[in-house]
Amino acid sequence: MTTHTANAAEESLNHEKASLLKQPKAVWATALAAVFAFMGIGLVDPILPAIATNLDATPSQVSLLFTSYFLVTAVAMLVTGVVSSRIGGKKTLLGGLALIVVFASLSGTANDVGTLIGFRAGWGLGNALFVATALAVIVGVASGGASTAIILYEAALGLGISLGPLLGALLGGWQWRAPFFGSAALMAAAFIALVVLLPKTPPPAVKTSLKDPLRALGHKGLRTTASSALFYNYGFFTILAFTPFVLGMDAYGIGAVFFGWGLMVAIFSVLIAPLLQRLMGTTRTLLATLGTLALVLIGLAMAAERSVTGVVVLVVVSGALLGINNTLYTELAMEVSDAPRPVASAGYNFVRWMGGALAPFLAAKLGEGFGPQYAYLAAALAVVIGALVVLGGRKFLLTHEPATV
Repeated sequence: MTTHTANAAEESLNHEKASLLKQPKAVWATALAAVFAFMGIGLVDPILPAIATNLDATPSQVSLLFTSYFLVTAVAMLVTGVVSSRIGGKKTLLGGLALIVVFASLSGTANDVGTLIGFRAGWGLGNALFVATALAVIVGVASGGASTAIILYEAALGLGISLGPLLGALLGGWQWRAPFFGSAALMAAAFIALVVLLPKTPPPAVKTSLKDPLRALGHKGLRTTASSALFYNYGFFTILAFTPFVLGMDAYGIGAVFFGWGLMVAIFSVLIAPLLQRLMGTTRTLLATLGTLALVLIGLAMAAERSVTGVVVLVVVSGALLGINNTLYTELAMEVSDAPRPVASAGYNFVRWMGGALAPFLAAKLGEGFGPQYAYLAAALAVVIGALVVLGGRKFLLTHEPATV
């Protein structure tokens, strides 16, 4: 690499860092609300064993708290564009937040696991309306371009995922219902912040139909990205939703482990992923991290019945790989096709959240029937398939990539 190229790369990095911090208040308000929304994903992690005990449920039954949430989220992604293109981004965000407040509160009142699963499904609907629209809103109003906006969004995701288990542990160690009410209170605060700080976002000139996200998946680059992300998310949510049952810890212990995991997700998504993209390119980096993640999952399979310390270390290490991958997948989904970003986001999220819906239940069933090592081995296989999908469709992804330095 020449001195001139190195200086140019350094200047570009400094410019991105500056633009990352100089954002309108509306961006910070939306990002903060996204932090609270993503906290809802990992919120139940530390209290999964407590829920199973208090509601007399098996691990696979409790895992349906994730499955119902993500299944509804995935399907609802197809209608988020229809809604936001008719009422505007701000009203869609507020509608999603309102639903989360209602169903998070109701979750705290459930007296049986079936009712709780139903309330989590309603929570997933609110999450879909908020999450898909939040990315489009941040990209639309952030300064510094789409790449900067995506880094902000992924930072919010990583921070939310890390704080969710911490909040779940702090409140859940006192009473297993408390995290649900705590999450509802945070989302209510986010609702008020967006009402005050986010300017009105008029509906786009062209209204989105239900078929548009599916049509967008006809683009080979976006279809490759979404298909690979489905298998990757299977591995992601096996780690998040199944590991609490393997650790054998109380809520505080589980919360501490996944707080460390989430911090790694946040740090590596914001600081390390862009650096690796510059050095290696998006596709090569994605293949390398997916391969390494598969090895970590195999390591978890080996440690699951032998060493809790080994499981803890590998879970935290996996957070680094997941953080990198989250940023790479999101950027590819937003940039690889010619579809409008909200439409591309809806189609991509519809496919990839299916992995999040399948993993918790299937991993728990494999763990109950054959042993925890098989749950992690299945996840490793899924991640390898995700890497093979990227490898097979790499020519459709490489056209998106800028030159490496």
